[in-house]
Amino acid sequence: MRWALVKVCVAVTAMVVVAFAVPLGLVIREMARDRAFSNAEREAAAVAPALSITTDRDQLERVVAAAGSDAGLAVHIPASGGTAAVDLGRQRATATDIEAVRRLGRASTTEVSGGSTLLQPVAIGSGQIAVVEVYVPESEVTNGVGLAWAVLAGVGVALVVGSVAVADRLGVRMVEPAQRLVEGARELGEGKLGARVPEEGPAELRLAAVAFNSMADQVVQLLANERELAADLSHRLRTPLTVLRLNTASLGDGPAADQTRAAVAQLEHEVDTIIRTAREAKPRTTVPGPGAGCDAAEVVRERMAFWSALAEDEGRKVRVAGVEGPVRIPVARADLAAALDALLGNVFRHTPEGTAFAVDVHNGDDAVIVLVSDAGPGIIDPEAAMARGRGSGNAGSTGLGLDIVRRLAESTGGDVRIGSSVLGGTEVRIWIQLDGRAPVRRGHRDRRTGTPWRRRHSGT
Repeated sequence: MRWALVKVCVAVTAMVVVAFAVPLGLVIREMARDRAFSNAEREAAAVAPALSITTDRDQLERVVAAAGSDAGLAVHIPASGGTAAVDLGRQRATATDIEAVRRLGRASTTEVSGGSTLLQPVAIGSGQIAVVEVYVPESEVTNGVGLAWAVLAGVGVALVVGSVAVADRLGVRMVEPAQRLVEGARELGEGKLGARVPEEGPAELRLAAVAFNSMADQVVQLLANERELAADLSHRLRTPLTVLRLNTASLGDGPAADQTRAAVAQLEHEVDTIIRTAREAKPRTTVPGPGAGCDAAEVVRERMAFWSALAEDEGRKVRVAGVEGPVRIPVARADLAAALDALLGNVFRHTPEGTAFAVDVHNGDDAVIVLVSDAGPGIIDPEAAMARGRGSGNAGSTGLGLDIVRRLAESTGGDVRIGSSVLGGTEVRIWIQLDGRAPVRRGHRDRRTGTPWRRRHSGT
């Protein structure tokens, strides 16, 4: 906007300068020409009285010398009554031009080498017409024109520069509020809920700033209400959880009882975490720095150990691959565990007993891919499933499971895709970007084997 305004002002000012400077320059040139020929006419008029009195050559030479223009002044007197013609000074005009002026009896100008000549007819005592020739060099015709054009050009440049400065100041006055509005919107989008915009600048931008600040206040209020609501809802779960914990004490010993008690304890821990997070004054908005995150392989082993017991009870075959060594990812341990629990819980919830499933981890140079696949009936409409994961609220699902997974992947610059697995059912691919850039889907190679992860997975 700022440069556009400057360009418009430059164009308009340049047009105005051209519209006024060019005609003014032409007028100055004509004035210089008129001045030169007026001087020539005065010189010719100074000789005319002497010609009306005498035609003596010596006397006329003294008159021409007194005029001080003997180098550019010439007098042509025709012959009459036995008197020979008299020519004083250097003749530059042609004899034809001189004769034409003598015959017509009026002044004339003609172009000659190096300038022009003024031919002025003068009546002499014998009744003949003498011609006074005054030479006007080109330098005298253009005297001062170049300087005048230079002054006009300087004034034009000064006007253009001044218009640019004024336009720039006006542009700054308009652009700075807009830039502050953009910066405020960016900060609010990054989670800086205290971002506000000064209500300054032109009326339209002031109104935009007022609307932005009002919107930011409403966002803060809505987030506070939602955090409080989440905390209240989570707090209500404590009562039934307490009952479950007391009931698990009466289950006795055994693997199933231990798993139930562990699940209830984990559920209580998650509920407490939700309450603390919901009531936290400042939401988490920063990306984990270097060294933060967790070992994906360790988390996968831990969660698969938990789900394997239930899989054994239902007769499901379980396969885990790619977790032999450490796999560092920029994701919190609790977030990855919640995402895996959501996907594995879907496998147990939406596939019949005995359905096999697998978890594969592929460690690449720029990304880590976690694949959760099963041998179930598959998902008829993956797009609808992802839509539920974006909180569409479609019937049959809350969408929270895939939403947790999607947020985890997108927080690193990755994504989530649903497709068909080599087991015959559904495959959910979690792409976790290691450098925070957009996901690179081609040429990604496993860090351990050097083979593309898609080809390696398809051969499993």
